[in-house]
Amino acid sequence: MSSPSDRPDTAAAPTWGPVRSFGRIKSRTLKPRQAALFDSLLPRIAVPDPAAGPIAPQALMPGASEVWLEIGFGGGEHLVEQAERHPHALMIGCEPFLNGVGSALRHIEERSLENVRLHPGDARDIMAALPDASLDRVMILFPDPWPKARHNKRRLIQDETAAEIARLLKPGGRLRFVTDWKDYAAWSLERLERTPGLDWRAEAADDWRVAPADHVVTRYEEKKLGDTPPIFLEFERR
Repeated sequence: MSSPSDRPDTAAAPTWGPVRSFGRIKSRTLKPRQAALFDSLLPRIAVPDPAAGPIAPQALMPGASEVWLEIGFGGGEHLVEQAERHPHALMIGCEPFLNGVGSALRHIEERSLENVRLHPGDARDIMAALPDASLDRVMILFPDPWPKARHNKRRLIQDETAAEIARLLKPGGRLRFVTDWKDYAAWSLERLERTPGLDWRAEAADDWRVAPADHVVTRYEEKKLGDTPPIFLEFERR
């Protein structure tokens, strides 16, 4: 484990209950092709409504070798690339921004992927409906940083969310959290480290400064909108 002097800065802050962790859900009008996919493709690959009861991943893709969850997949570039690389793994993607869902649907159709299931809404609803130790990996890439202090309560990573991730990961399962905001990295590291069952895997600074070998660079990452190069936090379920 790295020494405290080498670690990203951490600072104490209050926590809140689950509130909306994302902003707008739609910007421009959907392109005709994307709008059509909401009617033709999405009903076939949508995760069942969590309000209807528990969700069994094995029912979504019988025989899947692994189950991954991506929380906030943006335009779907990372999700579909990982799905193509791992065709025998079930990829569950959650994204409330409808233009992003439309983009992901287009990518899924173009690549003829059969191992992706989407939820066009809050990932926490799906998480609450999944059984214990049902996920092999959880991926959270560049979530909304809510940088103003009065908005920190809207950040996805809270103690409650971290505990839910730990509940859902199988022993040995992995969480990858990536942000390009220093304060959000410190905020998340503090909460994830104090979550029972989660172990931070970093042993040297490069472990959070250098992208993992299987990382997929997206258009958002290339825009460099944050205040730091991407920080990669990898945790493992004990």
